[in-house]
Amino acid sequence: MFSFFTKKDTEFYDLFLASAKYFNSSAKLINDVMSGNNKAEAKISDIINIEHEADAVNDKIIDKLNKTFITPIDREDIYALANGLDDGVDFLQGTLQRAVMYHLVDTSKAAIALSELLVSATDEILKAFSMLHEVTKHEHEILECTYKISKLESEGDRIYREEVAYLFEHITDPIELIKWKDILTYMEDTLDHCEKLSDLVRGVVMKYA
Repeated sequence: MFSFFTKKDTEFYDLFLASAKYFNSSAKLINDVMSGNNKAEAKISDIINIEHEADAVNDKIIDKLNKTFITPIDREDIYALANGLDDGVDFLQGTLQRAVMYHLVDTSKAAIALSELLVSATDEILKAFSMLHEVTKHEHEILECTYKISKLESEGDRIYREEVAYLFEHITDPIELIKWKDILTYMEDTLDHCEKLSDLVRGVVMKYA
């Protein structure tokens, strides 16, 4: 059985997993706000703290990468996966910052639906990274995670298109239209990013399984 993370050194795996957990936690926080359970202002400090912790993990990965002569997978793969996870947290922080900036009070079915898709997508990302240290053993399970993410992203595209069309047809206040289109676009862009990250994971599986 091939494992590109040896028992002696699983630090890259541990750091990837920590970063994936931050991404997932950020998505759950966004869902909490969009579902109306908490105001955006009450959660902004939480996501800022998560983003700082995620940055610190990413810095550790890059620092270890620079100090490691023989890496378990290609350097460019490690770099891409690390930055992909970190960028995901940045996307979600940007979403919440916009909710604060626009003084978001109400929510919408589309915003709730997109936030639920983000939780589901990052659940699958977390699951995939939890198995990545034994890529041969878990090849099919990891690939199944990436396929699910692709389906979630497609569903997000559909919801986004329908909601933006609704906004332009029914919302007469241009400020409200701009506000919601911006927030929804950021959420949909984050789902796109989840799919791109899953493509990177799929590439690693194909290369090393």
